[in-house]
Amino acid sequence: MKVRVILLSTTACLALGAETPVVRAPESIVENYCAATRGQDRMVQAASMEIEIAAAIPHLKKQGKLHGLRRITALGRITYEMLKFEGDNTVKNQVINRYLAAEAEEQEEPGTAVAVTPENYNFRYKGLKQLDGRDVHEFQVTPRRKRQGLFKGEIWIDVQTFLRVQESGYLVKSPSIWVKKVSFVRKYEIRDGFSVPKEEQSVTDMRLGIGTVEMTVAFSNYAIDTRAVAGAPEIQ
Repeated sequence: MKVRVILLSTTACLALGAETPVVRAPESIVENYCAATRGQDRMVQAASMEIEIAAAIPHLKKQGKLHGLRRITALGRITYEMLKFEGDNTVKNQVINRYLAAEAEEQEEPGTAVAVTPENYNFRYKGLKQLDGRDVHEFQVTPRRKRQGLFKGEIWIDVQTFLRVQESGYLVKSPSIWVKKVSFVRKYEIRDGFSVPKEEQSVTDMRLGIGTVEMTVAFSNYAIDTRAVAGAPEIQ
């Protein structure tokens, strides 16, 4: 797999001493990340988790919080069960429900259409970093085309497993004529060999004097049906 990447100087890394992780070629990192991601796509079927969505429209002084269950069927379809909501109904109907509907619409597109892979993005290596005490490879990613769901920003890949631990940036195409810009940070945690969602924070700049919409989506109690787990490709 050919990927355009820029390898930064390793002089600073060598100065750190023998404990520094082995520095791989960026092409190899991306190839192993893609292999790990393909394995994840097969393994995280039939998963369930609790979800809490907290949203606010500061300019209107409105906010709300929803608690529910999020399930991924064996065929990869995402469904929600709302358990409890507190707050303003405007936030529920115009923010939270729209977020859930948008995710449902994304399922109509093939997963490969928005996947963070070299088919959709150019990868530029930014170096070996630390994120939350974990050694990670940081890449800048730029979409090859302006398509709904794609973003420009960064992705952090775990050194040991080649699984993603964070993505951040902004969407390159607005999801609505009422939206000027959507920026976000998505955090993942590695559990039993899986990269599972932990938290997503987003800020949406709206038109018509609404200002910004702030939202945090927290995931917990993630469970995977191990009967659906297939072996992941071996990392080279």
